[in-house]
Amino acid sequence: MAQQFVQTKIKGDKVVLFIKPTCSFCIMAQDVLSKYKFKPGHLECVDISGRSDMSNMQDYFLELTGARTVPRVFIGEECIGGGSDVAALDKSGKLKGMLQSIGALQ
Repeated sequence: MAQQFVQTKIKGDKVVLFIKPTCSFCIMAQDVLSKYKFKPGHLECVDISGRSDMSNMQDYFLELTGARTVPRVFIGEECIGGGSDVAALDKSGKLKGMLQSIGALQ
């Protein structure tokens, strides 16, 4: 169930953040991404904090990405890591190219 839910969210042309609203790294990732102009529907934040299968979902993140922490940020079908990873990619200038390569930006 948790795996299916995650898989339905991750798509080749979307950026998806799996977050908990009180997590400072989640807020960091959202702040960085908010600077970019996304096409409608190409950026989604999924709050997992109230879900009964949250722990299963985080186990699946571990299996899929090597970590169970949030945020888990997916650009297309690739997990690029968490909040500090997003910030580092933005700082290096690589993030914009990654977002453009999946066609997520306006």
